[in-house]
Amino acid sequence: MIPAEKWWGIIGAYGSSIWPAQIISITIAIALIIYLFVMPGKMAKQFVRIYLSVSFAWIGIVFFIIQGKGLTGNYFFGTLFTVVAILYALDIYQKKMEFCLPKTGWRKYLTILLIIIIICYPLFGMAFGHYFPKLIIVGTHPCPTAAFALLLLTTALPQVNRIIYGILLFWAVPFPIFIQIPKFGVYEDSIMLGIGIYSLIMLITNWRLTGKSNIE
Repeated sequence: MIPAEKWWGIIGAYGSSIWPAQIISITIAIALIIYLFVMPGKMAKQFVRIYLSVSFAWIGIVFFIIQGKGLTGNYFFGTLFTVVAILYALDIYQKKMEFCLPKTGWRKYLTILLIIIIICYPLFGMAFGHYFPKLIIVGTHPCPTAAFALLLLTTALPQVNRIIYGILLFWAVPFPIFIQIPKFGVYEDSIMLGIGIYSLIMLITNWRLTGKSNIE
């Protein structure tokens, strides 16, 4: 395990090298969510699939494999995130996952709240003393992107890809508890942890209600 200073140094070097990709990525994410929730339709869902595929491909290849050579397990995690990107790319053609704003009251408002919190990931980071180029942002960094994707997957239940769901849960739940927060002080990853736990509960609930055969 590398020291926290070295870890943050890698994150900072990555943030500097890809600027202004962070601004572009988060702006697209906000626009897509507004489009999806206000005008839910085939085109909006297709754009979300494309965005997620491109984002995970970027993270797998650029963040982990190219820029993250000093990170522990970078090739392994780069491969995992690239697999997620490929599976989202396949769904562009299969159209099995139907993302939408939940219709029931509490889930609808909770989803909107959690989306806002994910978008504010860098603000939480600044509250803990993490400033540019060390800001962690959806679309270009693995943790907020995993949280974003997991939350969207809860809106597509029970028709979700279990492999994507499993990989993202594997990243979202144990890592903040055992590595990100205690080892590196990435306290903003508490957001991903909370969404990971919520996503796991939703998966279990839907699994029991609908059965395995309905979860693709």
